Amino acid sequence: AKEEKKEDEEMKEVAEKHEDEDMKEEADGEAQEEGVEEEEEAKPKEPEKPKELETDAADETRPKVAPGTVDFSSHDATLNVMPTANNRLLMALTEGGFQYLLAGVRTTVAIKSGRYLFEAKIVESHSGKGDQGASGAGQNGQGPMPRQQVRLGLSTAGSSLFLADGSAGSVSFDSEGYFVHEKSRKRVSQKFGRDVTVALLINLDESSPNANTISLFRDGVRICEPQAIPEKLKGQPLFPTITYKNVTLQVNFGPAPMRPLPFKCHMLSEAAAADVEVAVVPKPADGKYEVLFPVGLPDVGYFDWVDQFVERNPSFVELSDRKIVEWAVKSGMWKPKGAGHSNDKPDMKFGLPQMDDMSVRRLLSHIAPTARRNFIIPELKANLVASERAEALARFTSPEFKKTATVIVGEPTAEYKARVQELLIAEKKRKAEAEKKKKSADGDRKKLLEEKKKKAAAAKRKREGGEKEAKEEEEEEKEEPAADGEIVVELTDEEKALSFRKLGADITENLLAKAYAFFSLPTTEEGFASVSYAWSAEEAAGKTLKDWIFAKKLTQRVEDLKAGESFKEAWTAWQKTLSEWRKLQQEWKDPSRRKALLAKKAEAKKKEAEEKGDEAPKEDAKIEIDFEELDVFAVEDVKDLGDGRPLFSDYVFEDWTLLSVRYELHILLHSFKKDLNDPDRPSFSEKDLAFYYNKYFKKQFGLKTFAVEKLDDLADMIKDTFS
Repeated sequence: AKEEKKEDEEMKEVAEKHEDEDMKEEADGEAQEEGVEEEEEAKPKEPEKPKELETDAADETRPKVAPGTVDFSSHDATLNVMPTANNRLLMALTEGGFQYLLAGVRTTVAIKSGRYLFEAKIVESHSGKGDQGASGAGQNGQGPMPRQQVRLGLSTAGSSLFLADGSAGSVSFDSEGYFVHEKSRKRVSQKFGRDVTVALLINLDESSPNANTISLFRDGVRICEPQAIPEKLKGQPLFPTITYKNVTLQVNFGPAPMRPLPFKCHMLSEAAAADVEVAVVPKPADGKYEVLFPVGLPDVGYFDWVDQFVERNPSFVELSDRKIVEWAVKSGMWKPKGAGHSNDKPDMKFGLPQMDDMSVRRLLSHIAPTARRNFIIPELKANLVASERAEALARFTSPEFKKTATVIVGEPTAEYKARVQELLIAEKKRKAEAEKKKKSADGDRKKLLEEKKKKAAAAKRKREGGEKEAKEEEEEEKEEPAADGEIVVELTDEEKALSFRKLGADITENLLAKAYAFFSLPTTEEGFASVSYAWSAEEAAGKTLKDWIFAKKLTQRVEDLKAGESFKEAWTAWQKTLSEWRKLQQEWKDPSRRKALLAKKAEAKKKEAEEKGDEAPKEDAKIEIDFEELDVFAVEDVKDLGDGRPLFSDYVFEDWTLLSVRYELHILLHSFKKDLNDPDRPSFSEKDLAFYYNKYFKKQFGLKTFAVEKLDDLADMIKDTFS
């Protein structure tokens, strides 16, 4: 019994021990769970995705826009836009360099208020080989493939058709998922590509929580949060705009969406008339579109006048090389800067055969006459040459066009001069702001460097026990931030007197030298419907051109001048004569050859006398020649002064050199006058002597050959021939 009692007590102790251990483990487990819960509570919760704030649109009871009103504007599109399938498919040119250029088009209506939607789908992607630059080279060393791009957004009337080109008049999403305004570009959505329907939601409904925003949906699903429309664009009518490259787009304005959204929304074609503004395309007064050829002189305000005209007449499309370059740059191409180019003919070498071979210009010359648009063709040199004007006029043969010319020659108007002053001030202010920004950046860098040095010094003093002193020093060195004031610029008296801006060479010197003599003003007989004069009247403009050409003739080289036949004959004869004279000199200097030479001459004189029936000269008769008193201009035969001695018997190298240059300059001046055959230009200026000398004689002309520094010094040596 005692043993059983003892076992029971032992078992009880073991049970109590296990029970205590279980309770302890349970307590530890509860504590751990509580700790985990506390940690989970301490962790920040991920923000929940915002709920869709867009709600179903109410049925529209107001009058709607007329059917067919909402469409692409053929007058507000780049020339490579090719709509088809009842304007529901947007295509673009993709050959001859156009695969590198963006296409852009606006709709015919602008949204002022309300919430509307339109859709686009990439149904076809085009690809082709490029080879701009060595970086990114693709297969066979052909370079990067032309990219496919799509941008959907809004733009103001008259702004750039290229969304996301850095200008202030637009806001957009692109196919890479970026939201772009001016130079701000941030990723806000997923990418989209072929065979997906993308919807652009424009919310200008002031009562909506998403007022003044745009959103992007893919296949009916939101892929970005509403993005605020920039303050600069608020309150303005905004045109839905599409910019694209190397794709074919299917565009849907309504009435029903291809991919419904999570909420009901009116399509753009179902817009209330009060919510939109229909773009008015002015129709030609006489039913014909105008092709304007501005005609002006280089370096006297031509391109500033053209820019001002296009700014005031946005219906005119400029066709020029400078616009092709601008188009390429806005399409994302980089352009090497080379020398030897001008405003009229800028550098168009992009490192791409399809661009460098001028295919874009050629295609545009075919496309433009098919478009019902107004055009301005500011080809400075071409518009001054009658034959080139005729070629340009021949491209626009359709009776839908009237061809006009505006002459901008002479004294500019007061309005134009005021415009020039504004541009000069704006340019001066821009430079001042850039300089200020640069100085500010330099100052910030220096300040940051100084602060780092001070912190390092303070840390060192702190370690050395000077913490209090370091704090006091920091308080003393605090500076008040400098206030930024507005930059004010003024023009100098010299700048105020300017009538034209200097924008670099309008035409290169080489091209100008070849063409200026053919410059003329246009007339109605050439095929122009009218010729107007923007500055000086017709008679004054004609005199200005004539005086300008005459002044150029006095200073400009004739690059294409060619030596005539008379020069070639005279030059060949002279070279032969000079060779004979030098040979004769050598014979005279050699005693044995001189004796034979004199005997030969005596025999010749004797024979000549016999033929004439005269008495032969006596052999012992000698003629004395005094070289000091000899009048060289009275010498009848330079090869024989009378005693058989040639005039040049004692010539040395320098004498022969001066003799040669005398004749060369003589024949050069006379041949120039004869070959050019221009009464206004009988000679040329001193600065062009070396140029024409080389052109005629095929050798260099240098004053060092004659041991002089100036042409006047050489002229003193040969003043009997050259002055």
